[in-house]
Amino acid sequence: MDNRIYISNLYDYYGMLLTDKQQAYFEEYYFNNLSLAEIAENYEISRNAVHKQIKETEEKLHYFEEKLQLYHKGKQIKQLIQNLDPALQDQIIDWI
Repeated sequence: MDNRIYISNLYDYYGMLLTDKQQAYFEEYYFNNLSLAEIAENYEISRNAVHKQIKETEEKLHYFEEKLQLYHKGKQIKQLIQNLDPALQDQIIDWI
């Protein structure tokens, strides 16, 4: 899986565990496709500071997944549901 997609999926699970600053820089970089220089200019900090924050954020997201495994477990649940009878799939989806 493309690392950019994977890290974005981890953010969906664990983003609220990050600081406001980490969330802002991450979203600017990954979702708004701003360059490090553009983010640095917008927040009036150095490009290196933005880079450091984004790398730390990525490391935290990987750490959270390593410990909690929510993304991995979610993929397993989806696969189990896909292997069920379609009628049961509909019941489970309605229940969720």
